[in-house]
Amino acid sequence: MADGKWISYLRVSTDRQGKSGLGIEAQRNSVSEYLNGGEWSLVKEYVEIESGKRTDRPMLAEAIKACRAHKARLVIAKLDRLSRDAHFLLGLEKAGIDFVAADMPNANRLTVGIMAMVAEEERRMISKRTKDALAAAKRRGKKLGGDRGVVPTKRARALAADALKARADSRAADIAPIVAELQAAGRLSLRDIAKGLNEAGIPTARGQGKWSAIQVRRVMARM
Repeated sequence: MADGKWISYLRVSTDRQGKSGLGIEAQRNSVSEYLNGGEWSLVKEYVEIESGKRTDRPMLAEAIKACRAHKARLVIAKLDRLSRDAHFLLGLEKAGIDFVAADMPNANRLTVGIMAMVAEEERRMISKRTKDALAAAKRRGKKLGGDRGVVPTKRARALAADALKARADSRAADIAPIVAELQAAGRLSLRDIAKGLNEAGIPTARGQGKWSAIQVRRVMARM
């Protein structure tokens, strides 16, 4: 049973299909049937007319941004509406969102499960290599261990700062389309935009509290 927030993504392969509505309505019905029941809300629907052989689909990119902004899940009618390329499907995990195909609800869990197994194997191999290296160092007479109160180097601090900045910039990029919609609707002040974000249920960066004018100003400065 579906619950929470959802973003739907519908795709057809040709302009002719898009103009006639062929395929779109069937996909929309499949999504509706999957979401039927439970406590859920469909935040927005994205429709794209594009070939499945391409992965640079702007509407899908917008749908992914909306999922991150609303902390919602992506729902599609059929698995092949995204891509027949397994590598591209795995890329959704890197996008930081979860997705479900109405015709194959367990596909997402299967994909994530495969990735988890691969990651677990990699962690096991890293652990084994680390232990082997430590054992070899010990045999060479090298003293292991050291000061636990290590002070981060200047480079380490710079890298950490860059990572935080990149995360904040990415969040601002996800919210930018929503802010643009609010401004187009006449909400121009920082306070009005903050109110609009709160009304739309957009979580703050930390996922706690409500948007304020100061927070909106900080985000807009990064756009």
